[in-house]
Amino acid sequence: MPARLNGKTAIVFGAGSSGPGWGNGKAAAVAYAREGAAVACIDLNRNAADETAQIILGEGGQALALAADVTDLASVEACVAATAQQFGRLDILHNNVGVTHMGGPVELSEAQFEASLQLNLGSVYRCAKAAIPEMLKGGGGAIVNISSLAAIRWTGYPYFAYYATKAAVNQATVALAMQYARQNIRANCIMPGLIDTPLIYKQISAQYGSVAEMVAARDAQVPMGKMGTAWDIANAAVFLASDEARFITGVCLPVDGGQSCATTPLG
Repeated sequence: MPARLNGKTAIVFGAGSSGPGWGNGKAAAVAYAREGAAVACIDLNRNAADETAQIILGEGGQALALAADVTDLASVEACVAATAQQFGRLDILHNNVGVTHMGGPVELSEAQFEASLQLNLGSVYRCAKAAIPEMLKGGGGAIVNISSLAAIRWTGYPYFAYYATKAAVNQATVALAMQYARQNIRANCIMPGLIDTPLIYKQISAQYGSVAEMVAARDAQVPMGKMGTAWDIANAAVFLASDEARFITGVCLPVDGGQSCATTPLG
């Protein structure tokens, strides 16, 4: 059976992992490549982007590693231009960059709140602004934004800015889907639930007494009994980016082990 993304080019912003193992962006970049796409791996940390690209190249795929700051439009535009020059087209935009700052409006500094806006929501704006013209040159494409279950419900963590910005990502995805539907650009977002990635050990574990306590508590909150992995998010992304999802746009898809259906209050 032919690979689902043969002949396509994907650009993944946030393609590096924040620590050892598989983050959502790293897994998505490799999953796109395994389905035949040429992949531009973009990360603020060039070494992290290189690591992902080397995995793809080592498996016989096509990859390009670049560094970019998604809060800087010129930096994003340069990566999109380099991707189009290297691979000749752009078909898939994957927005994976995000940050969590703990605290409600009283505890959050204004700088932290602004950083959440610029990274979680501003990255979607800047990457879409840069990528959509290239997609239109090729006759269309697919945008996959990584949102969060926090966009639609309280998840037990006190991160006001994260809830607000991820909810905005959902509606921004709908706006992109509707505006560009007649131009053959589809836009969907994935709402990960509790996923076991390197990021949670850096940004979430301080909310618990120990790492073991965090893992046990998060597993217990998932109706299926265990956190998901980055590959669960990556597999959903490949489907949404592929022609199998050609009639799907404007969807905010929970990938959460049933957590979005649970009625038991969390936290």
